[in-house]
Amino acid sequence: MIGYSFLIIIAMSLIAFYVGRSAGGSMYRTAGRQMHSLPGYHGALIAIWVGIPTAVLVLLWVALQDTVIVELILASLPPNMTEGITSDRRSLLVAEIKNVASGVIFGTPSPEILDAAERYRAWSQIADLAMLVVVLAVAILAIVVIRRRLSPRFRARNAFERTVSGLMIACALVAILTTVGILVSLVYESSLFFARVPLTEFLFGTRWEPQIAIRPEQVATSGAFGAIPVFTGTILIATIAMVVAIPIGLFSAIYLTEFASNRVRGIVKPVMEILAGVPTVVYGFFAVLTVAPAMRDFGGYLGIAVSPNSALAAGAVMGIMIVPFISSLSDDAINAVPSAMRDGSLALGATRGETMTKVLLPAAIPGIVGGILLALSRAIGETMIVVMAAGIIASLTFNPIDSVTTVTVQIVTLLIGDTAFDNPKTLSAFALGLVLFICTLGLNVAAIRIVQKYREQYD
Repeated sequence: MIGYSFLIIIAMSLIAFYVGRSAGGSMYRTAGRQMHSLPGYHGALIAIWVGIPTAVLVLLWVALQDTVIVELILASLPPNMTEGITSDRRSLLVAEIKNVASGVIFGTPSPEILDAAERYRAWSQIADLAMLVVVLAVAILAIVVIRRRLSPRFRARNAFERTVSGLMIACALVAILTTVGILVSLVYESSLFFARVPLTEFLFGTRWEPQIAIRPEQVATSGAFGAIPVFTGTILIATIAMVVAIPIGLFSAIYLTEFASNRVRGIVKPVMEILAGVPTVVYGFFAVLTVAPAMRDFGGYLGIAVSPNSALAAGAVMGIMIVPFISSLSDDAINAVPSAMRDGSLALGATRGETMTKVLLPAAIPGIVGGILLALSRAIGETMIVVMAAGIIASLTFNPIDSVTTVTVQIVTLLIGDTAFDNPKTLSAFALGLVLFICTLGLNVAAIRIVQKYREQYD
């Protein structure tokens, strides 16, 4: 029903715009120059005041509807089914009722469960229909109320601009609060992990075996959480990726900026930027089905044993993936250099190559370095290519033809399936995430500072 609700919101917003614009047009024909705002602003104001409140209402309704219905269903059950029930048992009971309501039945449910499922289905349908009715009523009410406020001297333009500004501020606050929430959750869960595993062991240990033993007689019943092998694998693959991406990206940017014709640039640049839109799972397939076997065969021809899953294969394909980042950002940095510097160098008799190497590149270095740091943070956070091409075994090695793993791969591996965040194994994923967050944040801040310095110098 949420889809129908948003269709109603869009339709009513269009109707509101037409009503407001028609009213503004009528007032403009009678009041003329006494009109404060153009008719379009009257229509836009009504439309936005219909769309935003109803959209917020739908989101809140959807967020609270299931919780309210579940609480009512549990309250209607016999006391012997809910008294003293634990949270886990409560979750299982609710899941069983929802499964029966959706037609997924395992075994023979009790009559109480069947009745509860029927009530859940009926009440959900009633709530969905009520949402549509309420949304339509609120939209009509908003149109009527705001239409009555319209007058020739009504400052519709100012009200519309204030509303849009408030909407943009709200979106910015959502982004900020999301970041703060991520950071708080990482810090809190990581603190629980470090309460069980010493920080020194995590940062300086050389064995990463987070699997908790299920029998007391097993070796290392508490696991091993030395993250040095994980950090080493991350650095190794990211380094290989940057070794591949920096020359290709930088040289392609230089060629497209200074030496390529407009026709060639118009073809090559969009084709290169398509690489940025290719899903990472496609790169993973390419790495595991094409690049890795080719490297293994080539290594066998040279008498070198290459692992089926190697850091070299994953890093090389990851480097191809981030070429568009470096190329585009380097292109922008070079083009941002004032044309007077290029023209002055050429006027003094320098060639295009000399102008590029001795004038443009030195001037654009801060912007290029900022782009490289952003691409590096992208490489550090990549997961799918590493999972498919490099493996999941944490090995303390700097050999690029060996199998390694990265921080992101271990986070995915630790949190696969139904897990409870009450043991060091699952909590270690948050510790790894916190380290990754700090590293990428530092790289992004460094890149921003470098670009700001560049802009202050050449703007």
